[in-house]
Amino acid sequence: MTQFPFPGNCPRAGLSEIPTRTMHQPYHIEGDTRPARWLVTCDHATNAVPGFVGDGSLGITPEDMARHIAYDVGAAGVARALAAALDAPAILSNFSRLVIDPNRGEDDPTLVMKLYDGTVIPANRHVSDEGFMRRLNRLYRPYHTALSELAARRADTVIVSVHSFTPQFRGRPPRPWHVGLLYAADTRLARPLIARLRAEPDLCVGDNEPYGGHLPGDSIARHAIAHERPNVLIELRNDLIATQAQQAGWAARLAPILQEVAAKVGV
Repeated sequence: MTQFPFPGNCPRAGLSEIPTRTMHQPYHIEGDTRPARWLVTCDHATNAVPGFVGDGSLGITPEDMARHIAYDVGAAGVARALAAALDAPAILSNFSRLVIDPNRGEDDPTLVMKLYDGTVIPANRHVSDEGFMRRLNRLYRPYHTALSELAARRADTVIVSVHSFTPQFRGRPPRPWHVGLLYAADTRLARPLIARLRAEPDLCVGDNEPYGGHLPGDSIARHAIAHERPNVLIELRNDLIATQAQQAGWAARLAPILQEVAAKVGV
């Protein structure tokens, strides 16, 4: 069994990655005809900046665009592999979270971030109402419309949202968790899944870590909780999913555990 590195003690508290200047589809769907009830989502799959936003640039360095502030590093590969292992469809965003964040409600003040983990986003500092609405109508809303249609394809859909997190924010303590599960009102799948993952001797598992619960209007709230669909949001530490082999390994590990837990608790 793989032994994962720990940056600290484990607490027990409760697409393409290259920016593009071309006009492009705001999302990608893979395996839309796969029959399983699972739906795998990846809200922060890519760091792509469409050409109509700052002529394809947010005004920050390539180094910053390669960081977690622009997308969830490694999450797209895990999402694709996990969906294939579950024989389920996957939907992945095709725009950077810094352009507009699909995992925020439309009225969330952080929908377009001006500062993130020490980096000022020049293209967002004085975005006009027209520019904001262009991002909303050409990227954010089409993504959520497509996600909504996929989720409604079956009455018994279970949503698994795949994210990743950085091992450490600038000036903050290291994050020891290998994987964290987020939940709020609906704990049917998340709590038993946490217990099952904690039975794995090599894993440090976060309970609502590294973030707590869900934000009003975020993707899980909108497409799962509002429709009483079983769900879980999985956060993987991005240094553990940096390569294609690591991404495939996590997907192969998580798929049978998800199926086992869902069957056991009857969701």
